[in-house]
Amino acid sequence: MNTVKQALNLVNQNILGKEETVSLAMISLLCQGHLLIEDIPGVGKTTMVYIFGKLLGLDISRIQFTNDLLPSDIIGTPIFKKETESFEFHKGPLFGNLILADELNRATPKTQSALLQVMEERKVSVDSGEYHMPDPFIIMATQNPYSQMGTYPLPESQLDRFFMGISLGLPSSEYEKQIIQQRDIRERIKEMNALFEKDELKEIHESLWNIHASDDLLDYLLRLVGSVRENIDGGEFLSPRAGKDLLMAARAKAFIEERDYVIPEDIQFVFPYVVGHRIGHHKSFNEVHQILKSLIKDIAC
Repeated sequence: MNTVKQALNLVNQNILGKEETVSLAMISLLCQGHLLIEDIPGVGKTTMVYIFGKLLGLDISRIQFTNDLLPSDIIGTPIFKKETESFEFHKGPLFGNLILADELNRATPKTQSALLQVMEERKVSVDSGEYHMPDPFIIMATQNPYSQMGTYPLPESQLDRFFMGISLGLPSSEYEKQIIQQRDIRERIKEMNALFEKDELKEIHESLWNIHASDDLLDYLLRLVGSVRENIDGGEFLSPRAGKDLLMAARAKAFIEERDYVIPEDIQFVFPYVVGHRIGHHKSFNEVHQILKSLIKDIAC
C-alpha cells in the first residue's frame, strides 16, 4: 500500500463513513490547493484538518475567526524597537504550513479580505515590505451555513481562490453510534506519527504535472465548464482558474489510483467540488453539488 492510501485509511478510521469527502480533501492537499469546508458545527471539520496535518507532517496554525478579528491579528504588525529605533515586523498566525481558518465567514468582509493576496501569491505586503509564506502553504477553512446567525458571505474573488469546496454532513445512525462511544479523538491524534516529510508533499505536487491528459479529455473538461457558464445560475462567475484547478484535481485523483493518465471518471469525481463553491453563492454546498452531478449526466465524454 502506498503512503497516500495509508494516510487515507488512517483518516477514514477516525472520520467514519465519509470516504469520498476524505478523498476529496486529500486531493486538495496533494495539489496544495486551499480547501473550504461548509457544515454545521460539531461534525468533524476541524478534527479532519488536524488529522491530515499530523499525517502529512505539516505545522498547523489555527485562527478562530470572529466578528471582532482585525487583519493585523492574522497577518501581523510592525512594532517599534527602541534598541534599533526602527519598526520590526512581527508575524501573525497566518505564517504556517497548514492554516486552519476556523469559521471564516464569521469574520467581517474587511478581515476576510486580508486573505486575498496570500491565497493568490503566497505572500503578504505590509507597509513597504513583502513577506513570503513557508512552503508548502495551504489554507483549510471552515464556514458555517449562511442560514446561521452572525455569518458574512465570502466575496466571489475569495471563493475563486479556494481550490475546492466540500461538506462533511451528518453521519449515518450506524456511524453516529460508534462516534458517541469513542474516547477523545484529540488524544488519538497526538499518538499518530507523520507519514510524510514536507519535501515529499512538494515532490508529489510537482509530479502531478507529469500525469497525462489527452486532448479529447481536455475538450470534455471544457464542455463541462462551458455548460455551467451557459446553463446554471451563477455560472458566469466561473473563471479560467476553475478549469485549471479541475484538471489538476483530476490528475491528483489519477495519482491516488496509481495511474499516470487521467480518465473521464477522474474529472467527474472532482467536478462538483471544484466548481460548486464558485457559483452557488446563495445555495448550500450540498444543493449546488447535486445540480452539478445532474449536469454531468447530460454532457457526453
